[in-house]
Amino acid sequence: MKNIASLEDIENLRTTDVYFWRVKDILKEAGVNPVVTMEITSSNRELPWIVLAGLDDLTEILKGKDIDVYSLPEGTIFPPRDINGIPIPAIKITGRYLDFGLYETPILGAVSQASGIASKASYFKKIVGDLPLLSMGARRMHPALSPLIDRNSYLGGCDKVSSVIGAERIGKKPEGTMPHSLLLILGEEEGWALYDKIIDPAVGRIALVDTYCDEKGASVRAARIIKNLNAVRLDTPSSRRGNFADIIREVRWELDRNGFNNVGIVVSGGIKEIDIPGLKEAGATAFGVGTSISSAPSIDFAMDIVSIEGIPKTKRGKFSGEKNVFRCPHCHKFVVSTEKEEICPYDNSPMENMYRKILEGGNIIYQEDLEKERKYVIDQLGWIE
Repeated sequence: MKNIASLEDIENLRTTDVYFWRVKDILKEAGVNPVVTMEITSSNRELPWIVLAGLDDLTEILKGKDIDVYSLPEGTIFPPRDINGIPIPAIKITGRYLDFGLYETPILGAVSQASGIASKASYFKKIVGDLPLLSMGARRMHPALSPLIDRNSYLGGCDKVSSVIGAERIGKKPEGTMPHSLLLILGEEEGWALYDKIIDPAVGRIALVDTYCDEKGASVRAARIIKNLNAVRLDTPSSRRGNFADIIREVRWELDRNGFNNVGIVVSGGIKEIDIPGLKEAGATAFGVGTSISSAPSIDFAMDIVSIEGIPKTKRGKFSGEKNVFRCPHCHKFVVSTEKEEICPYDNSPMENMYRKILEGGNIIYQEDLEKERKYVIDQLGWIE
């Protein structure tokens, strides 16, 4: 494709901002290449929390370079600032500036977008709770990003993903229902029947019921045609939706009074976080979310020098000196400090240094374990009230 950069393009600094090329020329001509520490922080105070993601791509970008990289663990949920209002450095990198500093653009791009998607997925999962949450937003972004979207949606809390390559990336089977095109071509009843007849029985039976008619009537018809129907899906367009929660209530009522109490209701179509509580209360049993997650705003991470040759030094608006990040194992509050140990000011217990070395002398230490990392995210969501 014409609009996709390769890993070789990234390694050759073709995806970086041009002023870094000029820095390279100037520093090489001056014979200056100091050892620096750079930190990656977010200045956005409005976010409820951030899920750190993207260490898989970050380590690929930086491997082979003579640097050390420390990071919060993949999937860590943290506030933009600690209890004292200091920005939390999610990642810190130490090495000679010309060995890694010129990669600031792709480093930030990789971590910012991955973390944005994972964070948004976590916001949804916190509200959805134990009900299934499906990532189905690959169609809203460039197709080359499908693995990125689904990997980080899953990390952030989505239970299933819809794209084939995205599911392969996370080692899962892709999940989904049926498109309107099938029912437009065959008609609803024949489409439902042939879907049930032809598709592998291991695939869940979820019938789309909003193509032509009233959803509650179509739901009952679908349940009579597909004997082992798991759920119906409501993807009702906003122009016909009215009160979506009331449509769900009507569908639930008609399914129940016709003996289909075991048939669930999956909702999709422009679902936002604010919609979830009302839809859950009305009877929705699963949620398919697309644009809200796949097009999530990137986390506005910045990457700044905080020390040069061991001497604290940074730009205006930043905090100089190499730091550590601590979290209390009991109250889960964060503290940023230049010390090697910290005591929680709330309960006087020793705090955990959250940094883990993920790259040493250019060798990758980070080993992705998506199942463990996703569980880590879910566990931390349980700490948030």
